[in-house]
Amino acid sequence: MLTRKIKLWDINAHITCRLCSGYLIDATTVTECLHTFCRSCLVKYLEENNTCPTCRIVIHQSHPLQYIGHDRTMQDIVYKLVPGLQEAEMRKQREFYHKLGMEVPGDIKGETCSAKQHLDPHRNGETKADDSSNKEAAEEKQEEDNDYHRSDEQVSICLECNSSKLRGLKRKWIRCSAQATVLHLKKFIAKKLNLSSFNEEIIYAPSCVTLAP
Repeated sequence: MLTRKIKLWDINAHITCRLCSGYLIDATTVTECLHTFCRSCLVKYLEENNTCPTCRIVIHQSHPLQYIGHDRTMQDIVYKLVPGLQEAEMRKQREFYHKLGMEVPGDIKGETCSAKQHLDPHRNGETKADDSSNKEAAEEKQEEDNDYHRSDEQVSICLECNSSKLRGLKRKWIRCSAQATVLHLKKFIAKKLNLSSFNEEIIYAPSCVTLAP
């Protein structure tokens, strides 16, 4: 079986932070536009701004920090692709807590112990496909972190089409996070209707909103 090898620098643009130009650490994604940055970089940036550093879309007029979230999937990908990055970061965090005379948090200890299990062998900036054992370990870890994207309050929304130019959705009831914005709904509808852009005329109205059980 042939294995395609990819140079790490070929994908650097997708796994680096636009603010610090380093590999993503504690990857955090803007829920409005889905651009990802290091958490510390993004939080510092949003202290004086309310727009996305990449696309400049307004995250929220007054509380942008409430519309960003930890992207565990992206961080796992970065750790698997970059040789030694996770171990180096865990070492820095341990040294930081020791320097302050504080106990190392349990999650850092756990990640340190399992770092070698998450990283595949790398040589000369090349990455290889995951072997079966690492894949199984990743799947088990994902099951342990079950539903970490659904910890916020859920709502059920009924989307009614008010335009003769657009066809109706096959399923007009959707379940989503209470933090979902109108822009998220427009993107969802555009994708379902195969529109070239969600900025096209979309005349849908949430006719009913209920709290999901």
